[in-house]
Amino acid sequence: MQDKYYEFIEKINKITGINLSLYKEKQMKRRIESFIRRHGFEEYDDYYKYIKDDQNRIREFLNYLTINVSEFFRNPAQWDILEKEIIPNLILSKNSLKVWSSACASGEEPYSVALLFKKMNYNKAEIIATDIDEDALERAKKGIYYEKLISNVPEDLKKKFFIKRKEEYEISAEIKNMVKFMKLNLLTDPFPKGIHLILCRNVLIYFTEEAKEMIYKKFHESLADDGILFVGSTEQIIMPQRFGFSSIKSFFYKKIS
Repeated sequence: MQDKYYEFIEKINKITGINLSLYKEKQMKRRIESFIRRHGFEEYDDYYKYIKDDQNRIREFLNYLTINVSEFFRNPAQWDILEKEIIPNLILSKNSLKVWSSACASGEEPYSVALLFKKMNYNKAEIIATDIDEDALERAKKGIYYEKLISNVPEDLKKKFFIKRKEEYEISAEIKNMVKFMKLNLLTDPFPKGIHLILCRNVLIYFTEEAKEMIYKKFHESLADDGILFVGSTEQIIMPQRFGFSSIKSFFYKKIS
């Protein structure tokens, strides 16, 4: 079964361009086998034959594998540091800011950044938001969320920038227009350049060490001088200097070389 798994992910790479061998094998294998069985298949080959010529089935498979768990201002204490220390220091040293939410899922993270800038009355920021999942990007552009996903949004911002639609809330066009969404694969695509703040949170935990090291190096190249990388609560970088970073706060790293 193990050899069949390797054959399967190699075939998936050829038809999608997504190299699943760079994701942690144990987690990925478990997710794939669960999904295959849910569709009535026991063998990788049989499931591959089922999806290989059907773009909708391929997309369904890839959407399942993509981890799209997010919420506005996830881990609020870290966002408090971003608002009160990181962004003010960047504003002082830069004429304008370029921010990249590198695995934005359904848009909660980049819209949180946009809300912070609105709260701070700062209007010189360009926010780029990328993800590998096209369906997630379409949901992000619509900007409609269940109430539990916006529970961390301060009440004044919620009242000003969200419109209630029955059981859901739609973020205002004013905030939507601050964010540019596009598809990007962190493992294969070129990264944007001259970024002052990169957010990559709760994503790298799914990658192998080899893949993480490659991405850290690409983040370093993507950042402008003294740019900041903001990672998730379980993603602290061991010996960040290996990749040209210095830890300035828990979960925040500055480009140093």
